[in-house]
Amino acid sequence: MKKRDLEIVSTLQQFRAMTRDQVAELFFGHTKKKALNANDVLKRLRDRGYIEADTNRQPYVYFPKPSRIKASGQKVNHFLKITEFYLQLRAHGEKDLKHFAVESQFPNVDVRPDVCMFWRGSAFFAEIQNTQYTAKVMQQKIARYEAFARSELWRECLPFKVKRFPAVWIIADHKYNVTSEYVRIIQTKDVAQLIAMTKPKPQPPQDISIRIGKAP
Repeated sequence: MKKRDLEIVSTLQQFRAMTRDQVAELFFGHTKKKALNANDVLKRLRDRGYIEADTNRQPYVYFPKPSRIKASGQKVNHFLKITEFYLQLRAHGEKDLKHFAVESQFPNVDVRPDVCMFWRGSAFFAEIQNTQYTAKVMQQKIARYEAFARSELWRECLPFKVKRFPAVWIIADHKYNVTSEYVRIIQTKDVAQLIAMTKPKPQPPQDISIRIGKAP
């Protein structure tokens, strides 16, 4: 296989599922006919048995072969949203994204974030919410992150070195009523909203009065 073909298969293995349009944006976004180019490559990879597709959805949704999730399962939309989150991060600065891992598992730790990442000089555990949980369920999830933070195990588990425990970034349309004394919690509906929140506000022009008088 070509290097690009190998990268597509490897990316599908990482993200579990991707739409045709997501593959097109990631690998053919620099071309004039990115959807057409993606279709050609994905068809070839399917014909050769490297990937599979759910043809009941438009555009098609693609999976590595063998797939780790059911094509008709409820988890598909969740992983598609994780992929969309990744594309949003890249759109706001590809070079700023130093690490991005889907569903990282840590030994002896009851925490499995949707994404563990290092972006714009900071570490994050991202929780991508495709369905709305109750505040109680989400607070229980935060409590597990608090236990992870207090254990100090995170200093050995993380694939990168940071001085502070990663912020827990909840990406959802609904804002949860959750708090923590040990963990920084960020809640936005998408990446653009966080960018807007952290962007410095323009300072109003100062009112400077100039007195003009005769020279002595």
